[in-house]
Amino acid sequence: MAKDDVIVGLDIGTTKICAIIAERSEDEEFLKIVGVGTAKSEGLRRGVVVNIEKTVQSITKAVEDAELMAGVEVKGVFAGIAGDHIRSINSKGIIAVSREHSDISKDDVRRVIEAAQAAHIPMEREVIHVIPQEFIVDDQRGIRDPVGMSGIRLEAEVHIVTGAVASAQNIVKSIHRAGFEVYDLVLEPLASSYAVLSEDEKDLGVALFDIGGGTTDIAFFSRGSIRHTSVIGLAGDNLTNDIAIGLRTPAHRAREIKEKFGCALSSMVEAHEMINVPSAANHAERQVSRQLLASIIQPRMEEVVGLAFREIEEFGDLMAAGIVLCGGTSGLSGIVELCEDITKLPVRVGKPTGISGLVNMVDDPKFATGVGLVMYGSEQIPGEARFHGDESSMFNKILERMKQWLTDLW
Repeated sequence: MAKDDVIVGLDIGTTKICAIIAERSEDEEFLKIVGVGTAKSEGLRRGVVVNIEKTVQSITKAVEDAELMAGVEVKGVFAGIAGDHIRSINSKGIIAVSREHSDISKDDVRRVIEAAQAAHIPMEREVIHVIPQEFIVDDQRGIRDPVGMSGIRLEAEVHIVTGAVASAQNIVKSIHRAGFEVYDLVLEPLASSYAVLSEDEKDLGVALFDIGGGTTDIAFFSRGSIRHTSVIGLAGDNLTNDIAIGLRTPAHRAREIKEKFGCALSSMVEAHEMINVPSAANHAERQVSRQLLASIIQPRMEEVVGLAFREIEEFGDLMAAGIVLCGGTSGLSGIVELCEDITKLPVRVGKPTGISGLVNMVDDPKFATGVGLVMYGSEQIPGEARFHGDESSMFNKILERMKQWLTDLW
């Protein structure tokens, strides 16, 4: 297998770090998953690196496990970035087409994207993504590719995602110290959308709630393009902490109980159902009702879903396709029903699709970001490292990547 045929996605989450290796083949319609590796994440808090050495160890273990399964050596990765430092804005650029009575060129498209990108960005923040939403040629809206069209004035509406410089640098530094190149940094809900959303949903209007361990990542799509992204600092770890305190059990046991017995709606649990709860220290196990567990989980999940929905509530009339949930916490029983009760919209749990190979190993919403990263990576230039170890200039390289991306797209 040539190295250019191998794509690696690295999901650096608060609870787990996941490496997915996929093989690109012209003979097959779908990417083939050939390796999966996971490791407990101990060096991050709410998506942000707080201990580089522990993060390096977890990255190394996850990638090595995936390498062993796939039988390949990993050189570089497409890495996800999240955290409540992420911000986004929509911006617009307008230019005069450079040659009157001639076709719009790729240079014109680049110029209008740069004009739209000229929005004021604070010193401590830099651009991660500049994503075109639509182009307008002489008041004609809804154009996705204006190259070759005739016009005098060209406008672009774009979605700009920014992140805290230090947070992104620490992710890149951790990956480099683990011995791998960084081919690209990708906003995690954008990556997840590649794996769990259909083009029809993106056209109709759909919101993606990626509920992980440390953060809930939100993205809204309409008319085929991303319109809004945001991150809130509440997710599955808050549930775990609530359970640990409410049932007086160690945190790691609380996580096990949540995953095995948890339910987001107490009305879905029979009053007579009982579960065993390990106590702290050497105290004996206790039996508690599963309904009590659900009564601890439900208020926190209502808070998480309510805050996430508030982020995209203004687009409510445009969400014909409803809401898609992914991330580890979306596997919680009753979460779809709770989300539908709060939002009054259709809701489904999204599992990765459009892949072949080790499908059964990633058939879970918690692998949406990892699979989405390799799907994103399959559309980029193979084998070209974007960040070579100089983290201080990484965002200049992101801007260079945007120009290359536009060249490839048009």
